Amino acid sequence: MSNNKLEETEVKLYTPYLVVVHTALEKLGATLEKPRVFERNVRYENQENTFQTQGIVLRLRQDNQAKLTYKTGKGITNGIVSRLEAEVVVSDFDTMDTMLKLLGFEPYMVYEKYRTTYIYDDAEIVLDEMPYGNFTEIEGTVNQIETIIEQLDLGERPRFTDSYTVIFEHVKHHLNLDFTDLSFNNFEGIDVSEQALYPSQDL
Repeated sequence: MSNNKLEETEVKLYTPYLVVVHTALEKLGATLEKPRVFERNVRYENQENTFQTQGIVLRLRQDNQAKLTYKTGKGITNGIVSRLEAEVVVSDFDTMDTMLKLLGFEPYMVYEKYRTTYIYDDAEIVLDEMPYGNFTEIEGTVNQIETIIEQLDLGERPRFTDSYTVIFEHVKHHLNLDFTDLSFNNFEGIDVSEQALYPSQDL
């Protein structure tokens, strides 16, 4: 994980077969930091509805604890994304949600995932099961990220610079879906191909 706690540098790789990544991490001797856990995330917008267009993320997450996260800015080099990230643990999810609403921020979507977290060579590797597919995220320095990608034999896997919520918009467009929340229930019975994860112009 990055030593600068106000900066996030990471890569997102499409890895449909997570068991292969699990096995590779175990062979490397990576430490299981957090076993598979269910996450519920709420994204918020300001009154002017400009957060999404400005690339700003205001998110409240609940897994085995509640966290409030703010992200802004995005620099991209070779599929690796760097941006400001400020995050704090909060004691009560529902109270924080109420406070955000009273401050004028409104939730506009809920998204879910299962996440398994490993640590290797001071970098964080997370295996994410999204309702539309599986991904591996590696957070650390650029050199750490590229080295770990090579060690895990993931060099040929597609790199995504879009957030999970933006990828969700691509999927909705391709499959003509009209629901708002990125939940496992909403995607039950829906087959999502890799092509549906990309913007239309990239196909």
